[in-house]
Amino acid sequence: MLGSGEVVGKLETSWDELLNHDQPFELSFLSVCGDDPSLTLKAAVVHPCDDQDAALSDSLVDCEIARDTDAGHAQFAEYVTGKAVSHLNAAIERFQLVLDQCPVSHPDRAAALTNLAWARLTGYILNDLQDIDATTSLFREALALRPQPHPDHPLSLYNLTEALNWRHDKQSTASDIRESAQLYHELLPLCPEGTYLHSIATGADGVDYVISNLPIDASDKGICLPRVILELCPLGHQLRPRVLNNLSWALELRFSQCGNIDDLDEGIQFRREAMSLCPEGHTDRDSYLNNLACSLRVRFDHQRKPNDLDEAISLYEEALRLCPVGHESRDFSLDNLGLALITRFNERGDIDDITRAVSLYREALTLRPPGHPRRDTTLNNLALALKTRYDKLDVSEDLNKAINLYRESLRLRQLDDPERHRILYNLSAALCSRFTQTGENGDVEEAVQLCQEALASLPSLHPGRCRSYAWLQVAYLSRYHLQHNPVDLSLAVENFRLASRHPTYGFPERIIQAYKWTVAAEQHGHGSALEAYSTFFELLDAHLVTRSSATSRREAAATFHYARSLPVDAASCAIRCDNLRHAVELVEQGRGQQWSLASRLRTPVEDLESANPKLAHNYLELSKRISNAAQSSATITDRAAVDRAATEYRRLTRQWEAAVAEIRILRVFSRFLLPPSYEDLQVAARHGPVIILIASQYSCSAIIVPTSGDPHHIPLPSIALTDLKTLKDRFTRAIQHASRMNPAESRTDLIVLLRTVWDKIMLPIVNVLEHVLKLKHRSRIWLCPTAAFTSIPLHAAHPFQTKADRSKEPCLEDLYICSYTPTLSALVRSRQSMKKRVPPSFVAIGQGQPGTGKGKALLAVDSELELVHKLVPATANRTTISGDAATRAGALKGLEENTWVHLACHGKQDPTQPYNSHFVMRDEHLTLLDIMERDTPHAEFAFLSACHTAVGDEETPDEVIHLAAGLQFSGFKSVVGTLWGVDDAVAKHVVEAFYKYMFNPKENGVMDCTKAAWALNCATHAVKTKVPLEQRMVFIHIGV
Repeated sequence: MLGSGEVVGKLETSWDELLNHDQPFELSFLSVCGDDPSLTLKAAVVHPCDDQDAALSDSLVDCEIARDTDAGHAQFAEYVTGKAVSHLNAAIERFQLVLDQCPVSHPDRAAALTNLAWARLTGYILNDLQDIDATTSLFREALALRPQPHPDHPLSLYNLTEALNWRHDKQSTASDIRESAQLYHELLPLCPEGTYLHSIATGADGVDYVISNLPIDASDKGICLPRVILELCPLGHQLRPRVLNNLSWALELRFSQCGNIDDLDEGIQFRREAMSLCPEGHTDRDSYLNNLACSLRVRFDHQRKPNDLDEAISLYEEALRLCPVGHESRDFSLDNLGLALITRFNERGDIDDITRAVSLYREALTLRPPGHPRRDTTLNNLALALKTRYDKLDVSEDLNKAINLYRESLRLRQLDDPERHRILYNLSAALCSRFTQTGENGDVEEAVQLCQEALASLPSLHPGRCRSYAWLQVAYLSRYHLQHNPVDLSLAVENFRLASRHPTYGFPERIIQAYKWTVAAEQHGHGSALEAYSTFFELLDAHLVTRSSATSRREAAATFHYARSLPVDAASCAIRCDNLRHAVELVEQGRGQQWSLASRLRTPVEDLESANPKLAHNYLELSKRISNAAQSSATITDRAAVDRAATEYRRLTRQWEAAVAEIRILRVFSRFLLPPSYEDLQVAARHGPVIILIASQYSCSAIIVPTSGDPHHIPLPSIALTDLKTLKDRFTRAIQHASRMNPAESRTDLIVLLRTVWDKIMLPIVNVLEHVLKLKHRSRIWLCPTAAFTSIPLHAAHPFQTKADRSKEPCLEDLYICSYTPTLSALVRSRQSMKKRVPPSFVAIGQGQPGTGKGKALLAVDSELELVHKLVPATANRTTISGDAATRAGALKGLEENTWVHLACHGKQDPTQPYNSHFVMRDEHLTLLDIMERDTPHAEFAFLSACHTAVGDEETPDEVIHLAAGLQFSGFKSVVGTLWGVDDAVAKHVVEAFYKYMFNPKENGVMDCTKAAWALNCATHAVKTKVPLEQRMVFIHIGV
């Protein structure tokens, strides 16, 4: 049927003219709605005879069908124009008679069904007929009789959508609008643009109606439908922004229920596109700005990426500017911006943010007076702002107001509201705070009950359960603090456990809960402390894995700066539990996460290649792709592109993790890339014991990992964490003072400090090495300092005493050959990579004229390079890069192409952004990040004759992120670095002595990087009369 049942034209013709056609012929009508309707007719004369009774009967029936159909259309046309129900009933009666004469096999049954259905649907639309279900069934049957490629299949699809849309319009049946969306997805490709059917299908009563009424549904099927609709709205379609927005809401709703970050990321991408389609001046721009900002704030809560919060606030501010006083959406903008300001206040502590948030919410509340449907939301948010301000400023009036507002909000919120749990645990938190202040038992009892009610309302994997567990433990712990009932402590710990392990909530919040768990367990002596520490490290590792670059991983770790002592605190806890092996494992797992996460993509797989070449190849390919993705993402600045890159990085990471899981199925590789066990770490001590120095708030001690057997614990009762911090400051001042002294003057301050290091730290360790481990003098040892110990020159410990026979008491470096290692794993990796060696090549890189603003000229650099060149064996391929050639690119090329490197230049450690630490070249800086991104597996040795190359990071001191460690990570097995400023003229003496010991003429040019520690030890002894103390002890050896 064309149109809506109206008469489109009349045609009169004589019988003679009609019967003059022996073939089908076409009759045309005037144009209607841009289409040219026509009829195809076939006329025949039937002559009755005895043997044609059946044919005659069929023809008579067909004639009767035609007459009843025409009569039905005539009645229907009268109804459409006159709206008399009697005409509708007559039309339906005629069409029903026709349908009764068309059995299932009849060729005209589909047409009969359609005629009857359209008449009934029109009556339903005009409220003259109530039954729509039977009408819909008629359209369904007609569609079933006209499958693709039937020429009327598109028309039957459209007819059914009309019935479904009208039933939805009157009954709000969600299933109807969903089915209609699917039918339009099938219909529109069958309707070429410009046709009448295309115009009505894409009109206000067609696809547009579906777009406007499709409900937000977080199910897989519910999200599939908006995707279908999106395909129907190409670029330029006026409703595309709305479809993008609806799809985003569905994805974000699923994220809120299931916690899959991919849903949120994809939703943000859609919201960015929707906003881009609503430029300045668009009437709905404020709405799309608010929506994108909301999604970014949610992602910030989940991932704690500062850029998300900053961008969200910027978007909220713009949206509020577009909603001046009197604008109908101003209340939404006020509410949203206030919430973001509270979040920023919690992160950064600017009191102006919380003050403004309270002000915004007070204004929003005036715009949502009693009776307003969203008043409960603003009440909750104002209460949150006041409670937050109370937490910071301790104004009891704010707390009581917040509790009253929460109660009013809860009273207005429906019991089945999906966000009700938030008000429940917010009120619980406020009541706990008041209980802590007043001791009123009723408050804490109600707080417990509210959190339990919140949990009861949420399914098992709902992300909101994490916060409910978190506030429930606060209630139990608050009650324990006042009533000291052990049951409350156990219940608090159980809720710490549940909150930190809830799988669908973001890592940052779970990490915070694990940290608080460690604090509570330590404070109250609970036996779950070690479990809490392990949980924290596992969660932090999983969180950092989601960041694609070394810089972003460090920034993510620095967010938890308050927890930077946890590796040593965990080790201290394990020591107190008499579990030294676990102490070694924990301190290793907690320290050096930056290096271990980066190095996992460079793990040697020779053994795996032998056992299963296919798995090894797949693992290496994925590692390479992740590494490339990480490097390319580091250069992206466009926010939308950054989001896409993050999603792709996560996709590759999941594939990589699946490959690793497959490798671990092999029995021999069951611990592939898992945190190393004590047995794995003990390999680091193969050539000499490793001494881990632990500086914890609970105790300072050392653990010696011997070549074999169990570790040894050495308490250091004479020194505490505060003493170490004082010692660090005193060393800094003493070295600065020494740098201004005459070389011949006695370094009294330094001597006093080094004697303290000997007496309080190294002497107890040396006693165990000598008397328990029976370690021979001049053996090698490795120092692995943690936390505050990293700032102390432990290798230079010296008693500065004379024996009775007038001989001098030996210092540490008289007794042993000392090296450092950032972590035990770093030393293990360096040893493993020593298996592959290539013919040595040596490059000396020097930059003594760095240029204006890059440091003073180093006048001795060129002579140092010449000296080094002479001392290096002629058998090595020797090159020198200096002057104008010593650029960033030139230095990188030298590092990549040579196995041995000597660097003489300015070295600058950046204590706040350690990956920006650098060597000063002629043009650009050669940064630590540049070095880390180069994989130089055949590199062996580097001598860094530059300042501050082995000084760590202020924010994450246990990560020992410095230039020397960076070179070791990139492949150099043995590195000589410096702890503070080097006088290039004086340092040349150390350099000369070092290379003379390193390359003994009797060894015929053999270049062995494992001799470096011994050569440095000999060199610093040899130059005692030429080089002052602080310039000798500045050099340290790291690695094999």
